Amino acid sequence: MKSTVDMLQKIETIEKEVMDLKVFVLKKLVPTGKKVVSLKGILKNVDLTEEDIASAKKSLYSKTGL
Repeated sequence: MKSTVDMLQKIETIEKEVMDLKVFVLKKLVPTGKKVVSLKGILKNVDLTEEDIASAKKSLYSKTGL
């Protein structure tokens, strides 16, 4: 059976790894400062039919089963 000291060292190692993972994930979630491009009005004067929308949905969701 492992000693208490060995177990505590393993717990501390796991805690450090979890903290490192948290920091890594948080860094990925922080905005990078890139400018957000607005797509508002990009389809102005474009006529979309129900068939166009159905075709787009089929293309987007064909592999997800939705």
